[in-house]
Amino acid sequence: MKVVVQRSKEAKVTVDERTVGEIRQGLVLLVGITHEDKLSDVKWMAEKIAGLRIFEDEEGKMNHSVKDIGGQLLSISQFTLYGDCRKGRRPNFMAAARPEQAEVLYDALNEALREQGLIVETGKFGAMMDVQLVNWGPVTLILESGA
Repeated sequence: MKVVVQRSKEAKVTVDERTVGEIRQGLVLLVGITHEDKLSDVKWMAEKIAGLRIFEDEEGKMNHSVKDIGGQLLSISQFTLYGDCRKGRRPNFMAAARPEQAEVLYDALNEALREQGLIVETGKFGAMMDVQLVNWGPVTLILESGA
């Protein structure tokens, strides 16, 4: 599982010009699932995201997690994170999980994050989405399970 984490002041996702998910300050998650991922990857990722200390304290040091600041999450499924561009000019998506497997694990990740006490908004799995965000910092990290 691969998740691009972006610290955000605000974000929203639209499908067919209709807002389907929107947050105030918190994290935008671009979530990629590979065919090797399991529920253990989901649990590890949810705990990592919930506890990741990337928000500043009073002294300007990254000491607070999204939970600490009462932030929210906007989770977007993103199979293209597993696009292999090493050969040719067209990405190969063979490492991405099939939609029926990926959706189950994506939903499980969002539920595991909610179990951590977080508010989680989502896009629409498999849809063409427009994502808008104000990347705060900017701070962008890539998390990988099993790495």
